[in-house]
Amino acid sequence: MEIQSAFTSGVQGFQKAQGDATQASADIAANLAVSPEDFGIGQENNTDSSDNANTTEKKASSAETPDLNKASVDLKVAEFQAKASANVIQTADETLGTLLDVRA
Repeated sequence: MEIQSAFTSGVQGFQKAQGDATQASADIAANLAVSPEDFGIGQENNTDSSDNANTTEKKASSAETPDLNKASVDLKVAEFQAKASANVIQTADETLGTLLDVRA
């Protein structure tokens, strides 16, 4: 059984936090993206069946967008994970320094 060093654990945790933060940021950006059609720009004021199709399309696309609340929480969790991983790396550095001082 292999035991990972504290440095390795800290770096892996930090990399995971970075990936999670990137994904959460992309989800937030996707949720907040606004198209010109949302403001009625470029649309004519006719009420034919194409308007109903556009409304159905918007409802379908909004169901596919990530939840803004979940993405915000995920981003905050990634922040805490990064801070904890940084503390692990700092503690490993201090411990290694102490061990080197004892051996010297």
